[in-house]
Amino acid sequence: VQLQASGGGLVEAGGSLRLSCTASEGSGALDVMGWYRQAPGKEREVIAGITTGGTTSYADSVRGRFTISRDNAKNTVYLQMNDLQPEDSGVYHCLRSDLPGLTTEGTLVTVSS
Repeated sequence: VQLQASGGGLVEAGGSLRLSCTASEGSGALDVMGWYRQAPGKEREVIAGITTGGTTSYADSVRGRFTISRDNAKNTVYLQMNDLQPEDSGVYHCLRSDLPGLTTEGTLVTVSS
């Protein structure tokens, strides 16, 4: 199974981006999909998650600015990011609860001040 993230780019502070991540196949069961980010010199941070049923959770650092959603039929999770700030810069990866330790390439988000 592969998780392919896309949608990153360069944006000015205050701008928006929408990330997408599609799994090559579904889990066949209830699961949690989410996003984490990794910035140089910083620890990995899990920032958002969503269950198959649509229950969401957010890290304090993004709550109120980011919105996670998913399309179960498409095995896809989205991350709408608004009011981006330079500290949001990093490589954004998606995850799925049945695929612990899966290495993904991620998508780079760069926010200029």
